[in-house]
Amino acid sequence: MGILTTVVGSYPVPDWLVALPSEQGLMDAMAVILKTQENAGIDVVADGELGRFDTDHPETNGMIEYFVKPLANVRAEVTRADIAAFRRDEGMSFRVRPSAVVDGALGEGALDLPADFAMARGLTSHKLKFTLTGPHMLCKTLLDNHYGSPVDLSLALADVLAAQVAEIDADIVQVDEANLPGHSEEWEWALEGMNRILDRVQTIPAVHLCFGNYGGQSIQQGSWQNLTDYLSGLHADHVLLELAHRGNWELPALKQIDPKVRIGLGVIDIKTNVVETAEDIAQRIGETAAVIGEERIAFINPDCGFWMLKRSVADRKIAALVAGRDLYEKAGG
Repeated sequence: MGILTTVVGSYPVPDWLVALPSEQGLMDAMAVILKTQENAGIDVVADGELGRFDTDHPETNGMIEYFVKPLANVRAEVTRADIAAFRRDEGMSFRVRPSAVVDGALGEGALDLPADFAMARGLTSHKLKFTLTGPHMLCKTLLDNHYGSPVDLSLALADVLAAQVAEIDADIVQVDEANLPGHSEEWEWALEGMNRILDRVQTIPAVHLCFGNYGGQSIQQGSWQNLTDYLSGLHADHVLLELAHRGNWELPALKQIDPKVRIGLGVIDIKTNVVETAEDIAQRIGETAAVIGEERIAFINPDCGFWMLKRSVADRKIAALVAGRDLYEKAGG
């Protein structure tokens, strides 16, 4: 089968959808995004995470609020006292205010991930992935007035998400964690919650980890070396890792990951508008294959989602991803 291509998930929201948001416009935009990837030759496509798009709040990308605000016993109205309590927790310093407040035992409430996946599934017959934010990151954004520890809150979130994931038959289900790489000391309890979700995936389970992206800036500091035990313990087929932006100095750390977990190799730097050449990408594949073996590279992919780039840049990077893989294979690896 060789090395396949995929995207991490998000795509720039079309300007016309933001200007005139509607349910029909949302489906039209999703169809365009899927077709753009199909035309480029991407092997496993995604809906641009438009399933999370809020027509009432088109400026947000839904990585956090989409998942937590619909849950039972979660309060979306955040008071000044809530904000003050949240800021007293040093572990939450990456946010100014909580995404919501947990006032009781979590339930699924109005969250309906299977329905959102079904919308995308109806728009393409291509291999399709579904993505969701992981319990570690979600718990780090909430003010907890009920569970008393991030561990217990994370596991409660994991159980709610896992029950819904079990009903999704996407070709790949990918869980995203963008906070853990900067807090690697929390990996053991983060692993339990993640695996509760991965164990309920019907098809191919995957995990994406990165160091965050806002306006081309990394949000977290750390290294993959600090997470090799976590990565090795995942009940995942493959892990998609941010590597292009960081350089190849971390390749030896990848060799320490248990071989049963394959690599989704980040070869597209989404923190720059510069579009990679096919030669750049083929070289990155070759350098990694020389260290860990080509058989361990399941996919090549961008470091993270494309949502902060212009569509013209994202589309050219998507095309380059496929061209680079094809060039690598044409050269015989």
